[in-house]
Order: sequence, then C-alpha cells, then structure tokens
Amino acid sequence: MLRVQLFAVIFIEGFCSLGAEVIALRQIIPHMGSSIVVTAPTIAFFLLALALGYHAGAKIAEDYLEVVARNFLIAALLIGIGLAGVGVDLIFASLRPPEIAYLALVTGVLCPIAWLLGQTVPILSNLLQHQRVGEASGQALYYSTLGSFLGSLSLSLLVMQWLGVSAAIALCALLLVVGYALLRGRSWTTAVSGLAVAALVLAANAWLRPQIETAYASYLVMPVQYEGAINGRALKNNSSFASLIDEAEPPHYARYIRHIRSFLLDDMGFRDRRILVLGAGGFTLSHRETSNHYTYVDIDPAVRTIAETHFLRDTANGEFIADDARRFVVRTGQRFAAVLLDVYGSHTSIPGHLVTREFWQATRRVLEADGVLIANLILDSALATPYSRNLLATIESIYGRCAVEVLQKRQQLANVVVICRNGEPPEPVRLFVDERNSADFDFARSR
Repeated sequence: MLRVQLFAVIFIEGFCSLGAEVIALRQIIPHMGSSIVVTAPTIAFFLLALALGYHAGAKIAEDYLEVVARNFLIAALLIGIGLAGVGVDLIFASLRPPEIAYLALVTGVLCPIAWLLGQTVPILSNLLQHQRVGEASGQALYYSTLGSFLGSLSLSLLVMQWLGVSAAIALCALLLVVGYALLRGRSWTTAVSGLAVAALVLAANAWLRPQIETAYASYLVMPVQYEGAINGRALKNNSSFASLIDEAEPPHYARYIRHIRSFLLDDMGFRDRRILVLGAGGFTLSHRETSNHYTYVDIDPAVRTIAETHFLRDTANGEFIADDARRFVVRTGQRFAAVLLDVYGSHTSIPGHLVTREFWQATRRVLEADGVLIANLILDSALATPYSRNLLATIESIYGRCAVEVLQKRQQLANVVVICRNGEPPEPVRLFVDERNSADFDFARSR
C-alpha cells in the first residue's frame, strides 16, 4: 500500500473507534441515563477491549491487510446495526432487567468493535519495516489519535447536532467500508461486500426507526387512548412518556401538568407573573395559558421545533432558551415567581448535577422573595427507597419543609410533585421527647 493509504486507514480506525464510544454513550442514555455509574463503566470496558485488541494485533504475523480488512467490515456491521437505534432498542426490549441489556450491549457490541479496531495500529506497523520501530509506531499512533480527536469532536458537535445520531452511525460505518476497500483493492468481492454492508447500515439507520433523533434525545409522537381523550397523542422522550395532549375542548394534559396548572392559577392565583420551566417536554404547561409569562429552558435546541411540528401542532406559548438547566439558573439575572423542574434523561433518571444541594441552592437565587419551587419527580409511591428519601431531604435542606404530593399512590412508580416556598434558610430540626419537650414553646413562637 501507498503510505498515504496506510495512514488513511489508521486515521479511519481512530476516528471510528472513538466515534463508536461516543455513539454508544449517546444510545445508552434513553435506557440507562447518563449518570457517572453508567458512563464510567462504559468507558472502562471500551478501554479494556481496546487494550486486548492491541495485544491481539501484536501477535498477527501474516496476512496483515486481509486481517485488518476483515476487522473493518465486521466493525462496520457492529456499528451500523448494533449501535443503530433499532438494534439498541431491540436489545433493551429483549433482555430484562435493563442492567443485563446494558451489559449485553457493551460486551456484545461496543467491546468487539474496540477489540477489532484496536488491532489496526500494531498490525499495520509491520508494513513500515523500513523505518525505525519507534518512528513507525509513533507515526501510526499519531494518525490514529488524530482520528480519535477529530472523530469525537466532529460527531458530537457537528454531525449529531445538525444531522442526528443516525447520521453519525452511518458515517462511521461507511468510513470503515471505505477503509475496507482501501485494504482489499479493486475486486468484485470487495465491491459486493462493501455495498451489502453499506445497504444494511443505511436501512437500519434511515428507515427502520420512527424516532426523531438529536444529539441529546430521541423523540416519538404516538397515538394513545385515555379517559376523555379525542385523538390523544403522547410525546415520548428517550423512550419514556413526557407529555400528553388531545383535540378535546379544552385539551386533556398529563395529570401532573393539570395538578401544577391548578396550583399556579387557582391556589396561588398567579396572573401576569414570570414562570421558569426547566425541561421543556411538550410545552403543555403553558398551552393555551395566557395569564402568565413562561420561559422554557432545555438543553436540546431542537425540542421546540419538534414539539410544535409533531406534538402540539401549534406554536408553543412562551420563550425558549437552549441551555443546561443548572448553568442557566447560575448565570441568569432574571427572577421568577415560580420555577418548575421537570428534567429527565431517561424514564426516572434526573441528570445527577440537577439533584445536588448546590443545584437546589442555585434555584433559590432565581426566585422572587415570595416565589415557589415546584419539582416533578418520579419516585417510588411509598417514598421509601434511599433515592427518594435522600432526594427529598436534599431539597428540604435548602427550602425547609415542602409539600409532597404523590399522584399515583397505587403504582410502584409515581409522579411526586414537591412544592417549596422561598424564604429564610430552615433551622435545624429538633425532636420532641418526654425528657425535654419543647412542643409548646415552638408552637408559641411559630404563631
């Protein structure tokens, strides 16, 4: 092979190997969330498989181009189909619990990709025998790492943002097919094999999945039936139901939205007030509600267009800001009468940086003196798990005692609406005991 072809193949390996890791982390979000306990093991397994690939490649002593070409073709199939939305959804639908599906995806798809592509540099370094060993390996690692750098940046910041996740998957798979063709040369078998894999990749990523995909989430609008609904439809965000609406007059919304709207409009009597919504969902909180001014903050810049076009089928009421919720409440100079937190990465998973004490403290700075914090949480209906108890305790460490309403008490998981008033930092609690009972004193100073 020409040196330029050799280094082009090594560049493609670096681009697609790290690209596969970025894609896998994105595809896991709808099913497992993006917490550190998910991302860290994913990266660790990927690096282990890559190291094993280096070790396996060092043992190859013949047929260098054939081995790498075969690896590229298999890796293209694994990326193009195994990491495609339809493939990931199938794995998580077939295996329960989701932790088992996660392990199957990582060990059965991502790790083989890393192992196959990891063999490339040690194998192709053998074709640079006329150079010093250090010079040959250094140049090979340079082009591989350069490919990894450009792959991680371009896929996450350009391709996924503008064309979607499926386009990023197809790009990586098709680049590997190009690398396969460079390694095999011109022949009928090369053309047929490459075209077959390319066709399968394009089919899996262009036609087999109905979701609308962005760099941050997968959306699907589907018809649903519920009491009183006329042509009801639901917006699914990362495989979980985010919003409901129908064509009745007035429209029916999700129960927690009705509960929060009633609190703001009826209980609090808010009129001409500013309300901040962290997590846009389907923009149903302000749908046909013109009494107040709504500001929605969501990390996905495409969510408003998707909601208006496919879900609301109308213009969303309110201002929209594409930003991270925590960054917004830390930086903004605006103040609001109410702040609603309704942010989920998947199913019941709130991003980890939006549940800490520091985040709840930041939400207070954007509230007016008499403002209220509202949090829509999905917790166990008994509020008995460590996550439920610790999350509620974290919120109340900042706001003091809050109202907690479990909306679906018979279900294992339920919408839990937490409402907190802004005010002075809470005093440490003291228990009433027979030995020193301060109940009467506390009652008197609380009047």
